Amino acid sequence: MLLEIDDLGISFGGVKALHSFSLGLDAGEIVALIGPNGAGKTTVFNCISGLYQADQGCIALDGKVLKRLRPHKVARLGIARTFQNIELFKHMSTVDNLLLGRHLHMRTGVLSGMALLGSATPAAKEELRHRKHVEEVIDFLDLQAVRNEFVGNLPYGVQKVVELGRALAMEPRILLLDEPAAGMNLEEKQDLRIWIEDIRQLFGIAVLLIEHDMQFVGDLADRVIALNYGQRIAEGTPNQVRTHPEVLKAYLGEESL
Repeated sequence: MLLEIDDLGISFGGVKALHSFSLGLDAGEIVALIGPNGAGKTTVFNCISGLYQADQGCIALDGKVLKRLRPHKVARLGIARTFQNIELFKHMSTVDNLLLGRHLHMRTGVLSGMALLGSATPAAKEELRHRKHVEEVIDFLDLQAVRNEFVGNLPYGVQKVVELGRALAMEPRILLLDEPAAGMNLEEKQDLRIWIEDIRQLFGIAVLLIEHDMQFVGDLADRVIALNYGQRIAEGTPNQVRTHPEVLKAYLGEESL
């Protein structure tokens, strides 16, 4: 098991955000978390990535316990994420935003980085390696046309792809995608689904995603876990979960999709 979450619990001001939540994720697997707003989905992501420290339970990546690790150390172990609200540097270009995803892999220090006086210097060689990787991500996500554009000038759907690219540039073992299809049109969602499938198949990266679009989830996820008030209420295939009585009541209303 690549990622193991066992008996996770966390409270905020007396409000229990997660109750004894457990989850397992294998390499190359795509698992979706669904549930109404406030169900605890993003809280799970924040606990995994180190933004929150759980009150109870254990999170382990390939057997290594992540408890008390700072977010940058969790990222260094191979967990990258995107956010509900796009977290990009809007006055920087697409290329520069993606290069930020390479920061954890950079080995040259500040002084050597300032000494980019020729292609033979260690810092220059490292810069070329990182730029080569970023160019591969740009080609993979079809971002060539906007590679030098300021991110703030790009359409919302394209910004979402750039954020995915920055996470992918980190060379993660696990991608945490928080509502990746939100705000996208139908064509953009279709492209995104294909990219996520390719990320799994070509790179063996596991994907844990939060998404409200059940058609998108149904076309993509191997398993779906439904949450409500911080508790798991259903788990199974997309078809099993979308017709589960508790899910219909708590998340989808009384109507089946």
